[in-house]
Amino acid sequence: MRERAKKFAEMAHKGQTRKNSNAPYVTHPIRVAERLEKAGCSEELICAAYLHDVVEDTPYEIQDMENHFGSKVAELVAAHTEDKSKSWEERKQHTIDTIRNGSKEVKYLIVADKLDNLLGQEQDIKHLGPEVAWRNFNAGVDRQKWYNESICEAMYVGLDEKDIPTYFKEYEDLVKRVFHFS
Repeated sequence: MRERAKKFAEMAHKGQTRKNSNAPYVTHPIRVAERLEKAGCSEELICAAYLHDVVEDTPYEIQDMENHFGSKVAELVAAHTEDKSKSWEERKQHTIDTIRNGSKEVKYLIVADKLDNLLGQEQDIKHLGPEVAWRNFNAGVDRQKWYNESICEAMYVGLDEKDIPTYFKEYEDLVKRVFHFS
């Protein structure tokens, strides 16, 4: 099923590129899925990782995810999908609330996604400089800092020590590095 999810994501994101590079967009969900696979996550969660931006950024809908990949994958994708009709602050607060109150699989997916996004941003800052690297984002550095720090605070809520993947600490350390100036 994961290979089908990967192919579906490649098809759905065809022609899309990452914000500050010409890299095909699908490289991001592939990296997120690979991180979750390495962490030993379920087949459904790995599939959801491949598909996590499809509903948000393409014409496909949650029902398409359910039709092709089942209700569990669709639920995971839905938990991660932002409502683009809402303001940036509303969308980000919803994600923070979702990670605080969500299942461990929802937490795993969101943190893996945020980690990959911020790793890309860190590289852009190094190669393009902070001014260029941040200009393609709807929110300024201060709001991005608030958002990422809030994710760090919320991601541990309700998890036992044994349920915390190593990449949570990697994300926490990355947030400190990227937003070190404050």
